Amino acid sequence: MPWARLAPHPLLMLWLDSPDWPGDCPARHADGGEALVIGCGLGDDAEELARRGYAVTAFDISPTAIARCRERFPQSPVHYRVADVPRLPGEWQGRFGLAVEINTIQSLPRADRPAATAAIAGTFAPGGLLFVRCLAGSEDAPDGVQRPWPVSRSELAGFTAASLTQVDLIDEAPVAAASPFQRVIYQRSRAPTRQFGAPKTRRRKCFSRSIGFRGSR
Repeated sequence: MPWARLAPHPLLMLWLDSPDWPGDCPARHADGGEALVIGCGLGDDAEELARRGYAVTAFDISPTAIARCRERFPQSPVHYRVADVPRLPGEWQGRFGLAVEINTIQSLPRADRPAATAAIAGTFAPGGLLFVRCLAGSEDAPDGVQRPWPVSRSELAGFTAASLTQVDLIDEAPVAAASPFQRVIYQRSRAPTRQFGAPKTRRRKCFSRSIGFRGSR
């Protein structure tokens, strides 16, 4: 699998180690909280979350990838299973305090992305956080012959349409990123609140000396 990094994604590691988590996030301290890894590939991101104390469920559409996860980590506490993003199990609804989506949406045809974002958004418990990393593209960018295909801001807006709030955004790596990307954090509110105007979102540059990019994943 030439796309496999065989290590946790550096952007995920940087964020997990960062103090910049929302103050009302129950997943900030991994004391038994449940986490979901979407499109887990060969399992490195899932294993990192488990190492940090999360109770992790990780899925991929590929039975081969899930079999390799189990072979690579035979003693793992992670619950690996085969599943498809637009058709997630009903028992995952409203369950997770943290979810990680790295390069899965960008692999889906545009027509499938609204259903995928809605399905992912439905898995969060109140206060839950979603980490998204994907290639960035303009609204009118043509699709290439092969996946992955960049994701536009309007496509990511499917998460906010599903009642998540965007709380952080990184979309610039000055030198070492192979392709334009965006890393976005969303949160499910703990309770319905009256909002005055649009919520504020932090927007920051992501410096390559701290992250060490290699390739598009």
